[in-house]
Amino acid sequence: MNRLYPEQPLVGVGAVIWRDGQVLLIQRGQPPRQGSWSLPGGLQHLGETVEEAVLREVLEETGLSVRLIGVAAVVDLIDRDDQAKIRHHYTVIDFAAEWAAGEAQAGSDAADLCWADPDDLDRFALTPQAKGVIAKARLQRNG
Repeated sequence: MNRLYPEQPLVGVGAVIWRDGQVLLIQRGQPPRQGSWSLPGGLQHLGETVEEAVLREVLEETGLSVRLIGVAAVVDLIDRDDQAKIRHHYTVIDFAAEWAAGEAQAGSDAADLCWADPDDLDRFALTPQAKGVIAKARLQRNG
C-alpha cells in the first residue's frame, strides 16, 4: 500500500472524542502534516471494520478507550502536487465518541495531545475540514 502517489484512495478513520465538554486534539508526529494539530485516527487495516479501526487507532495514539456515538462525517482529503498528480488521497470516516476510560497520553503517531475547549479551536490552526467535523460531532452529541 503506497501512501504517497497511491493507485486508489486509502480508507482512514478519525474520532472526535468528548470529555467534560472538551474535545481531544493530537499533534501529528508523522507526515503528512507532521507537527499540525488534528483529530486522532489513522488507516483502516485489512479485515477490520471501521469501528474496530477507530477504536484501535484511538487506543494507539491516545491510550484511551472510547464509546462510539456514531459517524459524524465522511471527508475526502485529496492533495495534489505541482503537476496536479495526486500525492495523497484519503477517504476519512470520522466518528463522534465519548471518553470511557484511560488517561490521555501521546503514543505511536502522536507527538502531543490536549483537551481543548470547542469554542477556542483557532489557536490550534486546525484545517477547515477538522473544524467542520468537530462542529458536526458536537451537534450529534448534543442531540
